Amino acid sequence: MNKMRILGIDYGDARVGIAVTDALGITAQGLETINHNGNDKIVLKRLEELLKNYEISTFVIGKPINMNGTEGERVEKTQKFIHKLKCKFNNIKIEEVDERLTTVAAHKTMNFLEVKPKDKKKIVDTISAVYILEMYINRH
Repeated sequence: MNKMRILGIDYGDARVGIAVTDALGITAQGLETINHNGNDKIVLKRLEELLKNYEISTFVIGKPINMNGTEGERVEKTQKFIHKLKCKFNNIKIEEVDERLTTVAAHKTMNFLEVKPKDKKKIVDTISAVYILEMYINRH
């Protein structure tokens, strides 16, 4: 039986980190970072391609709540993106996860792994997507 995977999304203004679970939904691995520079069509098109390669049942997207718990302009942008996801992929469940500490954790991980500063920008979003996905897996 082919188990459905879960796709983690770290949505940002210029880049979107993507992670995916293994077929059993136990572990999360970073997939890629989509550079979109504010054009959601690029992101949606890439997600469509990924859905051809993976059986995805759920999108888990990080909700960028401010450290003090308030919702700022980034949450609004993310909500708009989620709306686009719902319209385009209406058969896929969408879950939101508070991503407050994921970027901090991603930077700690990169420092631990001694990632070169110039490479950090390329992978921080992907690592954040992995954390978003892991938070979701651990809760369920």
